[in-house]
Amino acid sequence: MPPSQLKRLKTSLREQGITGPQKSKKQKKSQSKNADHRERRASALASIRESFNPFEFKHLARPHKHEYVSAQAENAPKKILGRPGVTKSQGEEARRKSLLPEMHRKNKVGGILDRRIGEDDPTMSLEDKMMARFEREQQRKRGGNVFDLEDDADEVELTHGGQTLRFDDEIGEEDYDAASIAGSSDDEDGFLKKKRRREDVDGEAGDDAPAEEQPERKKSKQEVMKEVIAKSKQHKYERQAQKEDDEELRDELDKDLNDVLLALRGHINKKPEPEAPKSSQLNDFGMNADRAALLAGATQQDKDREYDTRVRQLLQDQRAKPTERTKTEEEKAKEEADRLKELEQKRMKRMRGEPVSDDEEPRKKGAYELEEDEDEDEDEDEDSLPDDAAEFGLKAPGQLRPDGVDDEDDFIMDDDLIATDSEADISDDESEAGSAIDDTMAMDDEDADFLKDVMPERKEQPKAVNGVLTLSAEPSSKLAYTYACPRSHEELLKVFKDVAINDTSTVIQRIRALYHAGLHADNKNKLADFACALIDHVSYLSNQTPVAPLAVIEAIIRHVHSMSRSYPVQIATRFREHLKQLQVSNDPTPGDLALLSAIGSIFPTSDHFHQVVTPAVTLMARWMGLTSPASTKDVATGAFVGAQCLHYQRLSKRYIPEFIRYTGLCLASEHATATLLVAHSKNVITAAELWSTSPSFIEVFTPLLTPLKTSKQTSTLQNLQARISLARSKRRPLLLHNHRPLPIKSNIPKFEESFDPNRHYDPDKERSEAKKLQKEYKRERKGALRELRKDANFIARESLKEKKEKDRAYETKYRRLVAEIQGEEGREKNAYEREKKARKRG
Repeated sequence: MPPSQLKRLKTSLREQGITGPQKSKKQKKSQSKNADHRERRASALASIRESFNPFEFKHLARPHKHEYVSAQAENAPKKILGRPGVTKSQGEEARRKSLLPEMHRKNKVGGILDRRIGEDDPTMSLEDKMMARFEREQQRKRGGNVFDLEDDADEVELTHGGQTLRFDDEIGEEDYDAASIAGSSDDEDGFLKKKRRREDVDGEAGDDAPAEEQPERKKSKQEVMKEVIAKSKQHKYERQAQKEDDEELRDELDKDLNDVLLALRGHINKKPEPEAPKSSQLNDFGMNADRAALLAGATQQDKDREYDTRVRQLLQDQRAKPTERTKTEEEKAKEEADRLKELEQKRMKRMRGEPVSDDEEPRKKGAYELEEDEDEDEDEDEDSLPDDAAEFGLKAPGQLRPDGVDDEDDFIMDDDLIATDSEADISDDESEAGSAIDDTMAMDDEDADFLKDVMPERKEQPKAVNGVLTLSAEPSSKLAYTYACPRSHEELLKVFKDVAINDTSTVIQRIRALYHAGLHADNKNKLADFACALIDHVSYLSNQTPVAPLAVIEAIIRHVHSMSRSYPVQIATRFREHLKQLQVSNDPTPGDLALLSAIGSIFPTSDHFHQVVTPAVTLMARWMGLTSPASTKDVATGAFVGAQCLHYQRLSKRYIPEFIRYTGLCLASEHATATLLVAHSKNVITAAELWSTSPSFIEVFTPLLTPLKTSKQTSTLQNLQARISLARSKRRPLLLHNHRPLPIKSNIPKFEESFDPNRHYDPDKERSEAKKLQKEYKRERKGALRELRKDANFIARESLKEKKEKDRAYETKYRRLVAEIQGEEGREKNAYEREKKARKRG
């Protein structure tokens, strides 16, 4: 049977020499003074304590399975992995120092915070704390006299640049830096020297004088500072006076400078005698002599008039007004480029249908009028819209666009699109079509010309363009100068009943001038209805037989184009009414075609959605998609509608599949004439140029090759084949990725010579780092949760301890109070019994 714990403890103490035979006092005294002996005794007790408390240490849970070679001895104690008891006690102590005070301060406001030196430093002893506090107190005492000018010489005073200020030494440039003060002179140096001598004399006299003559007290700081300030002000005044003297002397030298220069050059002029100063008596305010003489003999009314005149002259004087800096050519070019970029971005936003704010959205009305009314803009203020040509990147109305530059809303009425086969031949020269314009409408670009009653016009003979007769430049002499403003198409027909067809534009011009919006408030509504009547008249003239001259229709459309800026809502509404009629009939008449052409010229066609343009494009696409050419009229109408569709999409370049379908049918139709085939061929070339950047160009235009070959349109066929070949050459076919051949994965297992089971052999570094980070996070999380649990247990224990202490104190107080009450009741009862017995005896 193994020995008991007590026997093992006694044996261990005896073996370590701690216990044993009785020692004499001399041996005990010598051992107590031996430091080595005390250290050996402490280490022996610690080892015995550790061996007799196996639960204080953490060892391996089980022995090693395999022996391994190491420098460790066989009988060496097992490696200690941790000391749970020590760790727990340290954690408990740390929580008592940090968590317990926080627990006591919880839900408490206020308190006393001890900030005395050393109170928060447990390493300082009481003597060190007192010494540190004494040193700080002495520093504060010394710091209070830093600015005292009467301190002794032994005391360190306030320094400037590391130099001490003392009044017992000679005052040099450290006290008053005379060399660095503006306006210093030799007088100041003399003053400083006198001051030094006076102090030296005062010092000698003070040494010899008896103690009774010395001042009874020192000067206070306030008195000393007042003296210093007074001396400083005196020196400043002396410097200013000296500076003024120098300025006067310099002015006198400047006056004589010319004479000195002439004398140096050898030309001595006789100095003119100075004129006697005019005797002019100044008033109390020191008025100028000339001004006083001017007002001496004047009345009060003349004085006021003179004052008002001078004030007006000052107000009208623009000489002092700052002007803008003249910009260089580079700056002007940069501003223009930025403006054009901004306008193009706005147009692209509108074309893509993106939202545009009100302050940056351009006006989507007739933007490029060739006739603009400046007077109308000035008179109508809020009602008249500003010129929006700049919003679309155009120049001002007074500036002409260079030839050959097309824009979205340019008014171009092509004769080959409107003229029928019997009236005009189709030509490639678009400039000739643009030249068929009424000379009446070719006046100044501004609408102010409409305000002129009758203007002298150039006499020019009528000429034919592409077989269509233009208007005569000179109006008929039988025309009236005033007309009633028609509010409907019926009234308009009554006005034009006795007017020649060639004088239509002149009559419209005079009506617009007579009923200008700035002349009367009701004229705006009248002109709005008049514009709607003109739209109806365009459709009416186009449907008449014989057809009215194209120049007349074009002139009317130009008037509508000019008025669309002022009345956009009414004009757009009337166009939509005509489009609704076309939607119901689905059979476009010449009047409908003319209105479609007018819509493309008046409104912007590149917007993603427009209240007039979008329905027009939809109707044209629907007609081409649902109709097949059954007659020559359908083929001609299809050529015009297809050209209009391409004209609408010249900027946005949106694809219209119905155009390809109907054009192919027309090219293969037996009703197509040679002229109509040429027109459709031109539409094909225009569409090819318009959609050349489309990735599906080949698939779109390949179906047209067979109809073109059948109709014998050789030039168009060759052009389209070349474009298709070019588009095919730009395509890059799909290819396999060109990479080096990859080896076949081997199934042979990979062995590690120095394999470590605790090491991760992941070839992916990112995944390995992620796993390592996850493992570290998991470990830290477990540790945090463990500490939180320990904190919670500690708080629960302390709370329970406080509760028990409060309960114990309450129970003690309760028992004490009960005992006092019972004792008092007992005393009163005893006194009552004694009194009762005494009464019975008595």
